[in-house]
Amino acid sequence: MHTIQADFDRIARLEDLRWNHNRHYHPFLLRQLPSRLVEALDVGCGQGDFARLLALRAERVLAIDLSPEMIQRAKEQSAQHPNIRYQVTDVMAWEWPTDQYDCIVSIATLHHLSLADVLIHMKDALKPGGTLLVLDLFHQDGVTLRDFIAVVASASLKFLKNGRLREPAALRAAWGAHAKHDHYLPLSEIREICASILPGACVQQHLLWRYSIVWKKP
Repeated sequence: MHTIQADFDRIARLEDLRWNHNRHYHPFLLRQLPSRLVEALDVGCGQGDFARLLALRAERVLAIDLSPEMIQRAKEQSAQHPNIRYQVTDVMAWEWPTDQYDCIVSIATLHHLSLADVLIHMKDALKPGGTLLVLDLFHQDGVTLRDFIAVVASASLKFLKNGRLREPAALRAAWGAHAKHDHYLPLSEIREICASILPGACVQQHLLWRYSIVWKKP
């Protein structure tokens, strides 16, 4: 976890993009939520992009991340959202509450952790009727036609949204170094874990090398 923290501290000092693959799916995630929430939790909040969107619907948002640099950047960008509380937290050592949140979201974080263990914590921390949302990356063997389509779509969106086809060199280097520490599960294993822990969860593959989990607690 110390290595992951150091990676994201470095990335936080460099990243300032209007669009990326995770932000592309923010509208999809928001569509899964009711218009009003009381308490929401963002696990692995980064610079607070999605936490600020949650703050427009929720009375209170707790946004946690392992990286102090990410949390500092998030606070700097969230002055207009006093209902967000940011906290530097290692979720694997955190004392999770029970039946507290109307919504728990995690974006591009769970592949750093034990998926089954964290999903159990999230499930327990949700209120009955609450919504669990995950957007993350997965492992796939080989290259498919879908990947070629994704490459074209990704390049087009980067140019339209960011005005460039490639990220700055320093940012590419930081993400490249971090990628050496990443480990992704195949989608088949993710579906098996969800079937065991979150019966009825919708696990969906998305074009830009992401999958989502949407589950409502009975």
